[in-house]
Amino acid sequence: MNIIKINNFPYKSVLVVCSVSTARSPMTVGYLRNIFKANQLHIEVKSGGIASNARDGMLISLDAKLAMKEDGIELPDESLSIDLKKHPEYIDKADLILTLTKKHKKEISKFLKSNNKTLLTLKEFAHETGDIEDPSMKGIEGFRLARDDIKHCIMKGLKNYE
Repeated sequence: MNIIKINNFPYKSVLVVCSVSTARSPMTVGYLRNIFKANQLHIEVKSGGIASNARDGMLISLDAKLAMKEDGIELPDESLSIDLKKHPEYIDKADLILTLTKKHKKEISKFLKSNNKTLLTLKEFAHETGDIEDPSMKGIEGFRLARDDIKHCIMKGLKNYE
């Protein structure tokens, strides 16, 4: 993976939000942490789920881990999902919130206590429209498609901070 050089990223804490935080958001976190580490930036990156079926303590999808490993990024075995409805402190602490879909953005906005946060879908971050589709039940190919879409949006969005 080519690492983009970031010079002026204004955020100190990023929260990535998807449905249950076992696939798309951990993959997004994997890319962001890798890029920030390569740039020696100390930015906290966390993820969580906002859907009604989000739970604390679920393992990351094996297909998500395999798809990321194919691109040279290891998702930690000890990573577990967070139900953001039970942990609003994650929302409060983040100054950039990236959601995987417009629906996630709408749901998370109900928990915002102030307007001093940047709230974008990952596609909006990349100055595009649409959602990152849920790869669940689509086999490894579905996860590869989601991974590639996530990577594209991150790389395109971070170009604004070169």
